[in-house]
Amino acid sequence: MYEFTIGGKNVSVFPGNVPDAPVIYLNTYSNEGQQVFQAAQAAGCPLFTLVTIDNLDWNRDMAPWDSPAALKNGEPFTGGAGNHLRLLVEEILPRAEKDLIGTPAWRGIIGYSLAGLFALYAIYRTDSFSRVGSISGSLWFPGWKEYVLTHEPKRPPDCTYFSLGDRESKTRNPILRSVQQDTEEIYDFYRAIGVDAVFQLNPGNHDHHAAERTAAGIAWLLSR
Repeated sequence: MYEFTIGGKNVSVFPGNVPDAPVIYLNTYSNEGQQVFQAAQAAGCPLFTLVTIDNLDWNRDMAPWDSPAALKNGEPFTGGAGNHLRLLVEEILPRAEKDLIGTPAWRGIIGYSLAGLFALYAIYRTDSFSRVGSISGSLWFPGWKEYVLTHEPKRPPDCTYFSLGDRESKTRNPILRSVQQDTEEIYDFYRAIGVDAVFQLNPGNHDHHAAERTAAGIAWLLSR
């Protein structure tokens, strides 16, 4: 594993160490990249390179546009996803891949919570990623479902993985409780336009086994 800092973000690269290994990008909330990579190895994933990005301004870097706070006493969202995506594609990506062996067979992006929303957002703004994973993705985000239904990705993804905890929609919060319905509608929409997609409902709430569930999404993307 090697690390570098760029644009104020801390980047960790866990190389696959085989020629042309696929590369998967993961924005992290609390530097959980090592845990996710180990969980992916424990799950028997084929060799791949994981690139993780940490030290994010979560409610800015992962949010596609401004929106009021979703939680009581929470912070509002200040849409900076476009700026973070430019940094990711133009600066982080080439630096992360320059010392890898060969050329990546394909490039994917995956994320948990708001980073799962960002992973989907990315394919509407760049054609750099061909496989996408949204794990407990914040697809309840105001206006997001409508955006997906009315916009075309820069490149239709080869495959897309969605998962949620089965207790995530069981909340009194009127914004968050639509998450399962919104996720299922987006999943159904992708399937209808011919995208290889899967939706998995896992036991637990939003924070239950996050690293393992992210690794399961990576395993599915690698299996296609």
